[in-house]
Amino acid sequence: MTIDINCDLGEGFNNEAQLMPYLSSCSIACGGHAGSLETMEEVVSLAKQYQVKVGAHPSFPDVLNFGRKIIEMPEEELKNTLISQILSLKSIVEAKGLKLYHVKAHGALYNLSAKNETIAQLMVDVVKQIDDSLVLYVPFNSVMAQTARQHHVNILYEGFADRNYNTDFSLVSRDKANAIISDSEAIFDHVFRMISNQKVKTISGVEVPIKVDTICVHGDHKNVVQNLRYLSQRLSDKNIKIS
Repeated sequence: MTIDINCDLGEGFNNEAQLMPYLSSCSIACGGHAGSLETMEEVVSLAKQYQVKVGAHPSFPDVLNFGRKIIEMPEEELKNTLISQILSLKSIVEAKGLKLYHVKAHGALYNLSAKNETIAQLMVDVVKQIDDSLVLYVPFNSVMAQTARQHHVNILYEGFADRNYNTDFSLVSRDKANAIISDSEAIFDHVFRMISNQKVKTISGVEVPIKVDTICVHGDHKNVVQNLRYLSQRLSDKNIKIS
């Protein structure tokens, strides 16, 4: 059994060198909520060193709120800024002899595209315009997943190692005290249940069916390096290869 482990990187926390050895893919901030040409260059170089697949992590253009707030803007303007963000990373990736593997929306854009048909279609259009071989990381049972499939865009279903779920597959709001899972063993149990049983335990205690192809560990969470190292070892113990 194999699973992809991804992490959002280049967001200003400077822990990429510690995280990269435990990852099989990474999503790099490309200027919308965080990141610069310099940070993109640094993280891509590390990804190349550790043979980690590289993806773009575009967002609403909102550094002030770290991309975690919906920004009202014309669709064409949003589309153009997303294309610009992704292309800025793509050029760096290709200059280093690599190929951009995936696109994963960040924060408010990710959550909105999961349920809003207009934004989901916009994300699909962006990917198809740039490179229709790109993979979209999407939540299971989401509008984004359905829209991508309809338009023959490759997808990977993404689960979250360190976030609690509601019964509708949405993530518990970061405003809530129980939004984040920070204990290493609890993170492993959460992930192992998703991989082996294809179920996720929600905050109500109910288990709901889920499919995951890639698991995200947030690079900005407390003890992330320790938790990722522990998760990697425990998955290995269960003969689950990170790939």
